[in-house]
Formats: sequence, C-alpha cells, structure tokens
Amino acid sequence: MLSVEGPDDGWEVEALFDLSFGPGRELLSSYRLRSGVAPVAALCLVSRAEGGAVDGAIRHWPVRIGGRAALLLGPVAIHPTRQGEGLGALLIQESLSRATDLGHERVLLVGDAPYYGRFGFVRRGGVEMPPPTNPERVLGAELVPGAWVGISGQVERAV
Repeated sequence: MLSVEGPDDGWEVEALFDLSFGPGRELLSSYRLRSGVAPVAALCLVSRAEGGAVDGAIRHWPVRIGGRAALLLGPVAIHPTRQGEGLGALLIQESLSRATDLGHERVLLVGDAPYYGRFGFVRRGGVEMPPPTNPERVLGAELVPGAWVGISGQVERAV
C-alpha cells in the first residue's frame, strides 16, 4: 500500500536510502540541488510491508532549469527483499500521476535510460546537472505535451 511520507517516516526512509545507495550517497551531484530545500511533500511516497516497515520510497524536489520550474525525481529505493516485484515502477507511476494532477509540467532525473524510458523519460541534451554528472544519464519526462520545448541550461536549486 502506498501513502504520502509522513513526519514520522523520515528515519525509516533515510535508512532505506542508506541501505540502497550506501555511504557517500549525499556526495552525488543531485544532493547539492536538494540541500536546504524541502521536498515536494505530496510527491514523497512510501510503501509498507505487511509488518508496517517501509519497503519502498520515492521523493521529488523542486528545481529550476533556465529559470523554469521542474521536479527532480529521486531518490527512489526498494528494499532488497522486495526488488523485482514492480514496486519501484508503482512508486514512479503513482508519483508522476500525482505530479500531473498537481499541475507540474516536467520531471528530471539522473538515471538509466533503458529503465526510465518506459515511464516516458528521454535524454535531455542542453540540460546541465552539476558535475560530475554524466550527461548521458540526464533524463526528463513531459507531464504536459511540449513541456520540454525550449528548456535548457543549468539545473539549479529552487529557493
């Protein structure tokens, strides 16, 4: 069952991210865009196992690209005991649906095109994440047709 991440879920979500991405995850370039900025609470979702423990989580953050608003998807993590069951896809699809319902137009992430392509993400040339991001892994999806037309430049923290 999916629900919005609540105020008491933070420690469990952070523990899941640590388990999934290991120590040093906060040194990644996307974390610089998240530092000091609150995530979009309505798009931070968790999944719980039968016993109540968080077994999946996704977050979205506000960013700006060339002065235009976008969402930065990530991290998304699934507990190793639940991987391969489609839980990650469910979290991504549900969060993108909710983002659309809330009026967001575009979503950005750093990830593998073969995996994220099935959710509408494609390589976004001209969109520059902070180094040392591999430009081939900068992907974006349109929540509104044409939302990426004319969008380029440095990705910056929303403040």
